[in-house]
Amino acid sequence: METSSSSNKDANLWAMLCHLSALAGYLIPFGNLIGPLVVWQIKKGEFPLVDDQGKESLNFQITVTLIGLAAFVLAILTVGLLIPVLFLLGIAALVFIILAALAANKGESYRYPFAFRFIK
Repeated sequence: METSSSSNKDANLWAMLCHLSALAGYLIPFGNLIGPLVVWQIKKGEFPLVDDQGKESLNFQITVTLIGLAAFVLAILTVGLLIPVLFLLGIAALVFIILAALAANKGESYRYPFAFRFIK
């Protein structure tokens, strides 16, 4: 029989994975969206924390992707002037993903400082 403590640990682990799976975006195109989406879809009905943090992670990753695409297009149009913005966006996303994963692993609901709420 599963204990409440074991269930909380599982919820925290899966919530943390919602955030950390976004790191796939550093290896494969749009992996930052696919990873959290898959984890969220698999476990959202089982753990409320995963449902909450999966949505939060996806909202942040959608926001980062849209900002990144806009900055990329503008970097092309301005002959590379916005390349530093892309670099800073990548660093900021990495830092916020790690902070979110650490909070989720403690069972806390993390809110990214800048994220549009596309999924409610």
